Amino acid sequence: MGKPNKKRRKYMIIHGPNLNLLGRREPEIFGTMTLSDINDKLMEFAGQENIDLEIIQSNSEGIIIDALHKAMNDIDGVVINPGAYSHYSLAILDAVQACGRPVIEVHLSNIYSREEFRRRSVIAPVCRGQITGLGWYGYILALQALAKK
Repeated sequence: MGKPNKKRRKYMIIHGPNLNLLGRREPEIFGTMTLSDINDKLMEFAGQENIDLEIIQSNSEGIIIDALHKAMNDIDGVVINPGAYSHYSLAILDAVQACGRPVIEVHLSNIYSREEFRRRSVIAPVCRGQITGLGWYGYILALQALAKK
């Protein structure tokens, strides 16, 4: 008898504003990896872990909110890097709360060691957790945490 079939998990990765500029934007803060490099690493990890990933990047608050609404239907959990929206977007906070799925907030840089306005996330209180300052690997840690539930 083989192992019982484990349900294949499906997670959504949401990259927020300006993350499409990774590799060129402030490499002293964000490093030299591009968003494509990060997504390749995430897809490699997902393949090893039998995870389906849907990856979205948008500079638009509305598209991020629409993605969170979509997550209500067929996604097991969400990893979101809301970028600057984390500091003021009550609309994204509401969408995170409404989606009914576990959400982990990720930031590539340590937001607590940067400018004062970056040290507060309005989204964090409705997330399962927050990972900050560990670069691209924070996304992997968030996926691992979602898988452990």
